Amino acid sequence: MRKVYRKLTKEQKERGVIFSSCLVGGDIDEIIHEVYQEDDDKDETIRRLKDDSFFNDSPYKYNLIRI
Repeated sequence: MRKVYRKLTKEQKERGVIFSSCLVGGDIDEIIHEVYQEDDDKDETIRRLKDDSFFNDSPYKYNLIRI
């Protein structure tokens, strides 16, 4: 699985999102996780979302990360 980095969208910034991870590819729905500034465990959550090794053998092609 590849990691693809992009900037947060304007809409995400307006909602207070500081990090977003989206698994994309295959015939299955995308899975989107967002982290907000006020989240208590935001650093741990971001670390876990960046570790996409669990999905290496899945139909997802890449992890779209927005910072």
